[in-house]
Amino acid sequence: MDIQKTLYIVRHGQTELNRLGIVQGRGRDTDLNEEGRLQAQQFYAAYKDVSFDKIYISSLKRTQQSIQPFIDTGIPFEKLSGLDELAWGVQEGQPATPESKAAFLNLMRDWLDGKLDSKFEGGESPNEVAIRQREAMSVIMGHPEEKTVLVCMHGRALRLLMCILTEQPLTQMDTFPHQNLVLYKLTYDGSKFTIVDANNALHLKSKQGI
Repeated sequence: MDIQKTLYIVRHGQTELNRLGIVQGRGRDTDLNEEGRLQAQQFYAAYKDVSFDKIYISSLKRTQQSIQPFIDTGIPFEKLSGLDELAWGVQEGQPATPESKAAFLNLMRDWLDGKLDSKFEGGESPNEVAIRQREAMSVIMGHPEEKTVLVCMHGRALRLLMCILTEQPLTQMDTFPHQNLVLYKLTYDGSKFTIVDANNALHLKSKQGI
């Protein structure tokens, strides 16, 4: 079957831990803060006229809160734990220290060097996240009737998913910048994904609908 889709993939809005520079990961189910709720309204104002057939979110509430205005219009949604953020294990919720910053730098260096099974204690590796992301994508792509889909997920997870969708090695994850509630838009022509809009934050600069 020739499946054609357009995916609008956004990172969740700001949380208080985001603002404070504290790592959240899969193990911290935090709420949006006031800025994050404003970002959610700005994104809705800019994209409310897109006819989304379905919404997919992670199992963490900050993703649902980020696109709740769309859900409130009656668009069906589904939670997929495969879209959850990478688990940072023992580092989650910890304030940044020189030691923790050095540990993150070492881990990122491992990943860039292709050591994609490296992870923090109690956390996940990029290879482990990729497995569950592929499962989530098989669900999303398994509904050819859903032509236009909104996906809300997380920063590091988004970078890994972009590698998977564009068939690049996971070592390229850092080539996909992001901030809170930015948009990546991709089209699927039946054989491959193409990024048609990357790291788009124009909606966050607009006061439309606020």
